Amino acid sequence: MIPIPSGVGLWIATRHTDMRRSMQSFALAVQESLKRDPHAGDLYIIRGCRGDLVKILWHDGLGMSLYAKRLDRGKFIWPSASDGAVSISAAQMAYVLEGIDWRNPQLSWRPQRPG
Repeated sequence: MIPIPSGVGLWIATRHTDMRRSMQSFALAVQESLKRDPHAGDLYIIRGCRGDLVKILWHDGLGMSLYAKRLDRGKFIWPSASDGAVSISAAQMAYVLEGIDWRNPQLSWRPQRPG
């Protein structure tokens, strides 16, 4: 889990994007599309169009980090594309990363057995 300091904003970018982009390209997209400063310390969660991969862009004051998570099964629950960016809490981000609907917490898929 990412150690999230208090006071850090967590944003879901509602539009889908090309997940082959670099860290700098994601930062530029945050700056131009969302009109936010990618170096301000907020976390930006970005999803690809298939819905099974998310990336998190974060500048911690020392440097830029890019985290990725792919679900083995199921899709990440995402807000509608018309919203631009949606602010969420740390608990809601944990739900998003587990594949749980962050608006109504329930598992979207759970493994039946290990392996």
